[in-house]
Amino acid sequence: MAHKFSFYNTLDRRVEEFTPREEGKVSMYTCGPTVYHYAHIGNIRTYIMQDVLIKALAYAGYDVKRVMNITDVGHLSSDADTGEDKMLAGAKREHKTVMEIAKYYTDAFFADFDAVGNKRPDVIEPATNCIPEFINMVETLLKKGYAYVAGGNVYFDTSKLKDYYVFSSEVEKEALQVGVRDDVQEDANKKNKTDFVLWFTKSKFEDQALKWDSPWGVGYPGWHIECSCISMKHLGEYIDIHCGGVDNIFPHHTNEIAQSESYLGHEWCKYWFHSNHLNDKSGKMSKSKGAILTVSLLKEKGYDPLVYRFFCLQSHYRKPLEFSYEALDQAVAAYNKLVKRASELKEDGAVDEKVKKEFEEKFADAVCGDLNTSMATTVLYDALKADTNDATKLALVESFDKVLSLDLIGHAKALSQDADVDPELEKFILDAIERRAQAKKNKDFATADAIRAELLEKGVEIKDTREGVKWQLI
Repeated sequence: MAHKFSFYNTLDRRVEEFTPREEGKVSMYTCGPTVYHYAHIGNIRTYIMQDVLIKALAYAGYDVKRVMNITDVGHLSSDADTGEDKMLAGAKREHKTVMEIAKYYTDAFFADFDAVGNKRPDVIEPATNCIPEFINMVETLLKKGYAYVAGGNVYFDTSKLKDYYVFSSEVEKEALQVGVRDDVQEDANKKNKTDFVLWFTKSKFEDQALKWDSPWGVGYPGWHIECSCISMKHLGEYIDIHCGGVDNIFPHHTNEIAQSESYLGHEWCKYWFHSNHLNDKSGKMSKSKGAILTVSLLKEKGYDPLVYRFFCLQSHYRKPLEFSYEALDQAVAAYNKLVKRASELKEDGAVDEKVKKEFEEKFADAVCGDLNTSMATTVLYDALKADTNDATKLALVESFDKVLSLDLIGHAKALSQDADVDPELEKFILDAIERRAQAKKNKDFATADAIRAELLEKGVEIKDTREGVKWQLI
């Protein structure tokens, strides 16, 4: 029996208990990145909180299947279908093809996504893989009378819906008015201001790099349709949870619901999970401000990416979080204290299962109660201070890390190793790692293998990781 789980459902505007359609199983869709530029640390905060949600659901006893798209076509510089295609803008900026841009920034995204301890989704699907699915949905919406062709493009007709503003009429109407004021151009083909593009043709952009044949002419899909189709392709006609940042609520998720439920003829997704913005002192982080602060850049400045994760976990996902280097330095100090405390634990005796169960219940109550990650870290501190043996504390740190993913024990081992190792042996190990790297660079794999064997003889095991070569005494 899964642990009781609740979180804030944006659709109902309240915290409510989660009940999946199929007992014990959760189907989840999360909006992926538009890979025209680096993902900044605000974007990554959203994915960290989604990762905690997934791992908390697993901790509660659910089996989660998660699908995520990669937007490599069709996302315009304004979410309201105006401006330039972001992918094309990125290609022009860097004098590369759209596909080269997509590959480079997809790889960069996942390097940062992985570095902060996130588990990759079960399915990752680029939009360009699913053109037949998009065309099929557009054809069906036209047949059902929910769409119309104007100026060569296909639009969704929002006037056909009883309630287009499904999340909150006032919030969405206000967002629409801001959008109307900000947009320098208005699409004269639209019957209603809220209508949105399902399929663009050459009437929109003559120089679009990626285009496909369709019943309405050569063109490419609108941004909103890809999430609906990719979700249905891999998760079927129903999903339990749809995730994104608060900036996705309107118009993106509003439009997804409009087209999906019109296409299917029934409710599509019951629960919507949204994370709030990361701000700096000047306001919301965005790519339009110039320099983009990424996880990789934090790493170059000497910050462990898991410290950034820890920084995010100390705040609630529904609250805006302000980033500053002072706040991050405080997180470094707190994280290092946790690592030091974990490094002092010895595997002495048997685990006290009664104490372990008590703490695990407290931890589950925190993470399963609207993802209270700051309370969950408090439970971790309490467990480390508890009047019980070290074996039990180590077991609890391992248990909690299934959700927190802070790798405290891995870092603790590295700290102990650094403290215990003979300086001469350490110098030999680092020299050997350098010689092995040079041999691999020269494609001299025999020498590289010989150096690994030489280290093993001295009781040193090395591992190639995304963060570089790690070593430990065995």
